[in-house]
Amino acid sequence: MQYSLALDIYGTIVNTSGIYASVQNIIGEKAADFVELWRSKQLEYSFRRSAMGIYADFSVCTREALEFCCIKFNAPLSSLQKEQLMENYQKLPVFPDAETGISRARKAGHTIFAFSNGSSKAICALLEANRISGLFDGIISVEETRKFKPSPAVYSYFLKQANAKKGSTCLVSSNPFDIIGAAVFGMRTIWVRRNEESVFDPWGITPDCTIGGLNELAAVLR
Repeated sequence: MQYSLALDIYGTIVNTSGIYASVQNIIGEKAADFVELWRSKQLEYSFRRSAMGIYADFSVCTREALEFCCIKFNAPLSSLQKEQLMENYQKLPVFPDAETGISRARKAGHTIFAFSNGSSKAICALLEANRISGLFDGIISVEETRKFKPSPAVYSYFLKQANAKKGSTCLVSSNPFDIIGAAVFGMRTIWVRRNEESVFDPWGITPDCTIGGLNELAAVLR
């Protein structure tokens, strides 16, 4: 069976921890905790904005989360340093298995879409910077819905933009909240568990399949 694959970007294809070196150069030994909290707050702010109906571009959530971390870690970064970090966030590296895994899925006949909370412009820039934009049949951003994952509206929007049906659509993500949102909506789901210590939210909703990396993607779609 051929699927329309909705591939999440941040955390699934792009390594959000790739900002670590840039942060370490500025704040030193607390960099790992800073990066972890930055990502956590980025997602939290997107959830809260979506729930309250006060949408802003995902980059706004990223910047607000950065400001929070600066306060939390008592790290008074200069405006220039903050701009550098924000700029570097748009140049995050892809995981080593991304290109091969996506290529195999394409060769197997599946249609591949980048599906993200990020803006189309930001995702285009990321994919082009990593030279993998040609592996995708399209980029679908939540920006037109003015909501973020895991709102049902964004999964419905994906189907319309991809001209796909629920039964032949599969969300691929490393983020449990995304998997749960898509599953509740009725999509098939594949959780990319990149870290053995990752815990899936115990909501009684589980992914249809769990893989350790994108190299396994084509095999589980047979």
